[in-house]
Amino acid sequence: MTGMIGRRGALALGGAALLGKGAAGQGAWNPDRPLRMLVGFPAGGVTDVIARVAAEGMAARLGQPVIVDNRAGAGGNIAAAQAARAAPDGHTLLLATNNSHGANPALYQNIGFDPVRDFTPVALLASITNVLVVHPSLPARNVAELVELAKARPGRMNFASAAVGAAGHLVGEMFKTRTGTDIVHVPFRGAAPAQTEVVAGRVEMLFGTLQTVLEPVRAGQLRALAVTSLARVPQLPEVPTLAETVIPGFSADAWFALFGPAGMGEGVTARLNAAARDALADPALRARLTDQGFAVHVGTPAELRAFVPAEIEKWGEAVRISGARGE
Repeated sequence: MTGMIGRRGALALGGAALLGKGAAGQGAWNPDRPLRMLVGFPAGGVTDVIARVAAEGMAARLGQPVIVDNRAGAGGNIAAAQAARAAPDGHTLLLATNNSHGANPALYQNIGFDPVRDFTPVALLASITNVLVVHPSLPARNVAELVELAKARPGRMNFASAAVGAAGHLVGEMFKTRTGTDIVHVPFRGAAPAQTEVVAGRVEMLFGTLQTVLEPVRAGQLRALAVTSLARVPQLPEVPTLAETVIPGFSADAWFALFGPAGMGEGVTARLNAAARDALADPALRARLTDQGFAVHVGTPAELRAFVPAEIEKWGEAVRISGARGE
């Protein structure tokens, strides 16, 4: 990823935060009722995993339950729009991703919110790399060989993704553009069927999250050629980054961050940031994420505010290249 999470773990776990000013909650603040954390994806998925770990840890530090509310649909837009309309009193949070605050403004004609104007940044929580995997029968043992093979077979190799406009689709389009290859996108209805087709050898390759592809890679069902983070990951230390192979500077990880509605005050934002930071510094909670492939790096509100516009541009460019349109 670019900017503040360009290297895994590069974010400081503390530091002064230049917080946005608002009407609510100046000075010390504690919630007086349960908090709601809106999540734009179904229970059990990658986003839901980090939401529930963060909610558990923050609840212990805030003295109130933090209820995860899954409002799936439109790539996270439904949950984000609800969060944007909530009162800025600290009791409603959004677990945002590089969908709602990255690709979606370009992918959908009307997302129902402005990802910059309508939110108060609280903290980036974590990221997870995407992994370029191929079927083991493919005669390409590294990225350079894959690019050479694709150029020798223009329009005759395929890559799978969970859906049109999904992260795996957009990363694939970035890869094609940066390598000058013609690889055909094949969308499926979810990450599981997309990966199943690659494991079966009916589709040659995909970009899947580390959490989902790790076990098939370890079992020899898939061959990992590269990761999309700027640094290698401890779970696959022998697998190079795309940046160190054929695409210098390339990064395209999935990320997860907390936002409140616009106008949330300094005291509220600072308290929520501290709760998130302390929660994910807890060794047991942190391990529940790192064991599944997440890189935890809780940053300041100011860092998150500076980070989002660049992500909107990066993922938006991929959407424009792909010609994808949200449904």
